[in-house]
Amino acid sequence: MAGALLLTVGPMLASLYLSFTDYDLFTAPGWVGLDNYRQLFTDDPRFLTAIWVTAKYVLISTPLKLAAALAVAVLLNRASRLQGVYRSAFYAPSLLGASVAVALVWRVIFDTGGVVDRGLSTVGVHTGGWVSSPEYSLLVIVALAVWQFGAPMVIFLAGLKQIPRELYDASSVDGAGSWRTFRSVTLPMLTPVVFFNLVLETIHAFQAFTGAFVISGGRGGPGDSTLFYTLYLYEKGFNEFRMGYASAMAWLLVLVIAAVTALLFRSSRRWVFYAGEDGR
Repeated sequence: MAGALLLTVGPMLASLYLSFTDYDLFTAPGWVGLDNYRQLFTDDPRFLTAIWVTAKYVLISTPLKLAAALAVAVLLNRASRLQGVYRSAFYAPSLLGASVAVALVWRVIFDTGGVVDRGLSTVGVHTGGWVSSPEYSLLVIVALAVWQFGAPMVIFLAGLKQIPRELYDASSVDGAGSWRTFRSVTLPMLTPVVFFNLVLETIHAFQAFTGAFVISGGRGGPGDSTLFYTLYLYEKGFNEFRMGYASAMAWLLVLVIAAVTALLFRSSRRWVFYAGEDGR
């Protein structure tokens, strides 16, 4: 309780208060009411750019990451003598987390003259480096997120183990093929796990920071193509020392994540299947 109050609840309440003030770390906070929130939507075009970039990242990276995790989980769920080795290998990238070292390596791989640039050049595709291209720079960060699909993969594997074998036997007797069995048995029974992973990965996507910071050089470039919301918040708070303004941005992000999570929970009533509901 003491740790939660001192390290989580207390700072959050302080941040909420600061969001209504003009505070630069060097002078006492001055109350400005809703001016910080008003300025975000009326006098700050880069704020809207950050929202758009973050929305694209969430909408692209989350489905791709879950699709990759589910596909690999289904493959690894099959009996194999090397199953443990494969699971460890696919989970290893997630153990590295959102570290600066991984982001630096990723930047080198996709930068001008990097492995990807040279590989594409051999087949006649000249991109000049993905990191320095406004068209492809966001995709580099998306690829980094998708590559680290180990955590949802492990959760999918656990869900797959809980599906009764009798359902697959019945599907086989009915003459269903692999794809039909996946659509009619595996996927419906796995929807609670899909929903759980969807909520977690959506929240994580909104909070993405390290990859964007390192790959873009901390500026969200080129041309603000990687100006993530969290990156812009950091810039306002720790580069320009506008802590009140940054606090307002942080609380707007909290509200957006809460709203999106609530929408996901509401939509789950239509597509999430729980075994045993309604006598099924």
